[in-house]
Amino acid sequence: MSMHKCGLFYTSYRAEDGLFRSKFQKSCLAIFFAVLLACPQFLNSYVVSILNLILIAVIGAVSLNLLTGICGQMSLGHGAFVGMGAYGAAILSNLGLPFFPALLGGGFVAALVGMVFGIPSLRLKGIYLAISTLAAQLILEYVFLHASGLTGGANGLPVNAPHVLGYAFDSDARIFYLILFVTTLCVLAVSNVARTRPGRAFVAIRDYYQSAENVGVNLFAFKLQAFGLSSFLAGIAGGLWAHYTMYITPEQFSMGLSISYLAMIIIGGMGSVLGSIFGAVFITLLPELLNLIISSLGGMAPDLSAVIVPMKEGVFGLMLVLFLIFEPEGLARKWRLTKAYWKLYPFAY
Repeated sequence: MSMHKCGLFYTSYRAEDGLFRSKFQKSCLAIFFAVLLACPQFLNSYVVSILNLILIAVIGAVSLNLLTGICGQMSLGHGAFVGMGAYGAAILSNLGLPFFPALLGGGFVAALVGMVFGIPSLRLKGIYLAISTLAAQLILEYVFLHASGLTGGANGLPVNAPHVLGYAFDSDARIFYLILFVTTLCVLAVSNVARTRPGRAFVAIRDYYQSAENVGVNLFAFKLQAFGLSSFLAGIAGGLWAHYTMYITPEQFSMGLSISYLAMIIIGGMGSVLGSIFGAVFITLLPELLNLIISSLGGMAPDLSAVIVPMKEGVFGLMLVLFLIFEPEGLARKWRLTKAYWKLYPFAY
């Protein structure tokens, strides 16, 4: 009688630490990407625009999760770092730089600014560091609004449509593939960083910084690295946003954007890359779902619709509070439990 292996068996640490540990996971991922690539061919422009917004939000969420979820450094200025990348990439693109150099340039500008504002992280922790990053948010908002020679001020800044090898990405369907490519690279980068020596140092700092320092972790250097890498990826998200909308204003990078990104990683699950993706999808789709409900009620019950419209912001806050109370580990934990249930089915217990 032949014996068949049941489960996952590893013969090396490298295999056990892989991103995709089974052929089934790789097959599911291939099917998922095949469906994504086919979406612009079958969906209307409105749905494709929502997908584009989700992909950009995913980059912003995983970048903040790297800083706050993996390294444990609270930030309330992430929206401003996204704005730095957006303005940096927009200015470079308007000067005639190709899309990818302009995008990377915006990312490096955001990384430099993020590292400057990350310097206080050596002495500040917790709520005090959060207030420091809040100050960064307010300072950069002031710069966006009043440095009109560079940013256009309150009038905003138009941005050229991205061109790659002479091909114009000037529609929702066309730019979808460009955004998907960049988002995939960013997610893979953050997933791999978490498995490297700096990534393990980030986790050690998050868990207990004194123990990390005792075993030789340079707190200041690794905290600056976390701020720099997180801000760089945030700048990439901002650059994509600028080229997608082709018009940016200071109001787009307000405190509300920072809170939205923080909500994404809380609802998705702190410290989880997959949770950041879930959170970005959830937070991006929530306003669209509320708008759909309001428009549906508008014809049947206009009075009720008028009451629900002002409650949209309240619903957002309520969802955040409910997740903090009933599921503090976020949607990532729900996903793990669901996978474990079906993996052991029918012996779920």
